[in-house]
Amino acid sequence: MTLDELIGTWEIVSYTLTRDDGTTFYPLGENCKAYLIYTADGHVSAQMSAMGRPAYASHDLHDGTVEEMAAAAHGYMAYCGTYTLDLEHSNIIHNIEISMNPTWENQSQVRHISYDGEFLTITADVNTARLVWRKTK
Repeated sequence: MTLDELIGTWEIVSYTLTRDDGTTFYPLGENCKAYLIYTADGHVSAQMSAMGRPAYASHDLHDGTVEEMAAAAHGYMAYCGTYTLDLEHSNIIHNIEISMNPTWENQSQVRHISYDGEFLTITADVNTARLVWRKTK
């Protein structure tokens, strides 16, 4: 994979995690929606959502109940920052500056990448995550 091939917007094909016992599951459901954007100037943005998350009863962006906000957050993942492409080791490093989950803020996440000309597969050792992406047209 080249930097030129990486740059752009990618849409999720599948997102799975594999447990220690070998079972695989879909943490955001089999039909989750997600975009991963790499810019030419070195920025990355990821947005991932489970489908069918209920709206807040108040219909106000910042005025949900604790339960509504927890349910919304449970089905969503988002972060942005910069990235470094390490072609020698087939890795990409996401340097996360802002994250919906503050646990990831100011961290670098190293991911293994493979690209077959159509699908970009990103894997992580943590929970053996496997994300398959296709570039949007």
